[in-house]
Amino acid sequence: MQTYKILLKGGQGEIVEKKSRFIASLQPVASEEEAAAFIEATKKKYWDARHNCTAMVIGKHAEITRCSDDGEPSGTAGRPMLEVLTGEGIRDVVVVVTRYFGGTLLGTGGLVRAYSQAVKEGLKNCETGVLREGRRVKLTMSYNDYGKVEHFCRTEGQEMEEVIYQENVTVVLTIPEECYENRIKKLQDASAGRLEIEDLGKCTFLDKGSDDIL
Repeated sequence: MQTYKILLKGGQGEIVEKKSRFIASLQPVASEEEAAAFIEATKKKYWDARHNCTAMVIGKHAEITRCSDDGEPSGTAGRPMLEVLTGEGIRDVVVVVTRYFGGTLLGTGGLVRAYSQAVKEGLKNCETGVLREGRRVKLTMSYNDYGKVEHFCRTEGQEMEEVIYQENVTVVLTIPEECYENRIKKLQDASAGRLEIEDLGKCTFLDKGSDDIL
């Protein structure tokens, strides 16, 4: 099963190392073109900075990865920034780290640490969520069984997307793929097998409350 983290909202973070300022700006993007536009806009914003180093990861399977040292010694900026993003499992994201030189050289190791830490600091100020694969189902039940289903969902942390009250009760759920068989069995057990279950197909859904990549 594929699960991966995305930015729901971008953000910024800043660190200072030996009087050099490192400002990380992160943005969710859907394409390399969007990432390039954000990079260009950020460079214009910080036109007077010594460096604007970049990294991006785009696509469900990280099909596109790009990074740039923008004049810093090779491998000291863009690559460490990219490794932070891939290490966090984040997709569809671009980051620009702007450096205002403070007059003191940091050395190769110092630059790697500073650019990596700047990205981590920026991520602290972003809102993230996890995209998961799941399956939507429609459950039809009596009013008596609805109470048992509602209790089960509350206990399991399973959101009920839609509840329709007619002659019977209809509930629509999106169940994570890895939990599907187990939760369906528990639901059937709770209702003594009386649930009518219609599989509405596989889907990808956003789990805003989770940072767990399974």
